[in-house]
Amino acid sequence: MKFSFSSAFLPTLLVAATMAVSTQASAADAPKITIMVGGITKIIYLPAKLTEQLGYFKDEGLDVELQSQPAGVDAENELLAGAVQAVVGFYDHSIDLQSKGKEITALVIFGQVPGEVEMVSTQASATIKSMADVKGKTLGVTGLGSSTNFLTQYLAAKQGILPSQYSVLPVGADNSFIAAIKQNRIDAGMTTEPTISQLLKTGDAAVLVDMRTVEGTMKALGGLYPASSLYVQGPWLSAHKAEAAKLAHAFVRTLKFIKTHSAEQIAEQMPKDYYGNNKELYLQALRSSLPMFSPDGRMPAGGPETVLAVLSAANPNVKGKSINLSKTYTNEFVDMAK
Repeated sequence: MKFSFSSAFLPTLLVAATMAVSTQASAADAPKITIMVGGITKIIYLPAKLTEQLGYFKDEGLDVELQSQPAGVDAENELLAGAVQAVVGFYDHSIDLQSKGKEITALVIFGQVPGEVEMVSTQASATIKSMADVKGKTLGVTGLGSSTNFLTQYLAAKQGILPSQYSVLPVGADNSFIAAIKQNRIDAGMTTEPTISQLLKTGDAAVLVDMRTVEGTMKALGGLYPASSLYVQGPWLSAHKAEAAKLAHAFVRTLKFIKTHSAEQIAEQMPKDYYGNNKELYLQALRSSLPMFSPDGRMPAGGPETVLAVLSAANPNVKGKSINLSKTYTNEFVDMAK
């Protein structure tokens, strides 16, 4: 059997072939952007992996590689060393680093609130009823100099407890945090989902301070606390505005996806090893966390001021320093994404 094509179809075929080659070439020519995530399985950083899973990086013609470090401060160090081009971590690092003479800019805000919870071990719950009871206790954080460290110090300071009156132990996140609770190495500690739901299910810990919602965060910190975000170094941003705009567009699409889909629909997009054999527990953790995410990636009004107030009270690097908040974030690229 012979097939023949009319010459009328040739222009269409040539255009389609040219577009396919062009798309392949642009993807191949795109410089790799490595993003370090401060704990990629943490639900507070869900938009990083979800954007990859949805194919939004590729839609923008970006070659993105996601890597993971257990704590945001470790991811920050990778950025400063030039090993990665961007970080998915807490916005407060932008303020902390400005106090040290580093120019860091948050491009997209994922979380309007920290999504963190201070958990108290069941064994210590009889003596620790609030942060006013942590004198002489050992408190777990993901890493020294991490956002969990800053928040822990602030919550204790609000109750008049000095850093010298309790111990801080870096225990990482996920399984290492759970092990620290189970082994009684910490009396309480700050962590995120899905670790929170896992500890509640097993009965090994209870909620002491809940910052997964706007209401809980306002009560604990006195205002919105923009947290999980995408941030880059100033010099990289100046030289790569086109790439920054594409990253912002990809992440804003993901935030819209999160706001318009159920926990079940979102979980279906994630790798199975994120929830293992307990998908229902992951869904429970996801449902508890969805309110934290920004609908549009913009910096919430008053958010930077709340973060600065927390750091000024808890971080000796920031206390007494003059910080230009306008240089710690920009809405330029998320506004372009609209």
